[in-house]
Amino acid sequence: MKKFISLFILFFSLLNSNLVAKEHIMILELKNGTVEIELYPDKAPNHVKRFKDLANRGMYDNVVFHRVIDGFMAQSGDVKFGKSDGKEFNLNLAGTGGSDLPNLKAEFSDIPHVRGILSAARSADPNSANSQFFICFEAAPHLDRQYSVFGKVIKGMEFVDSIKKGDPNSGSVKEPDKIISLKSK
Repeated sequence: MKKFISLFILFFSLLNSNLVAKEHIMILELKNGTVEIELYPDKAPNHVKRFKDLANRGMYDNVVFHRVIDGFMAQSGDVKFGKSDGKEFNLNLAGTGGSDLPNLKAEFSDIPHVRGILSAARSADPNSANSQFFICFEAAPHLDRQYSVFGKVIKGMEFVDSIKKGDPNSGSVKEPDKIISLKSK
């Protein structure tokens, strides 16, 4: 009987951990393929909550990658001016807007900005992150402990690599690629 109970507990634990793990996986659809992102709620709970909320409400769908610098990062998430099918879409203003929700306080951690990291974009004010985020193409140690890391690409980074690059200096993209959809797994 003890063996049966032990097996039952082990099975339940594995099942439960799998459910918890799926709860923190996001699916990002890009023109060239599907990207899986693992979120870090233990490191940046408020950023994860905001990201999931906006994604699951469809706010990130059709939002452009307005700033993309080869060898550095791809930035998106301006749900106000960067939503290509939205009433306020304006590519010249993309990157200056956010959601109607209040800005988030910084949640800096010891997670380094390496290839595939998802981090919150913000202004010079560390507590100004709202809806925008970026994905690192390569390591960017100068951003460590200065931006809130809240996830990492775990599958499909080659599709992130294929996002249309912008001006080498500003990252500004003419006719940018966009998020087709972003939702929880």
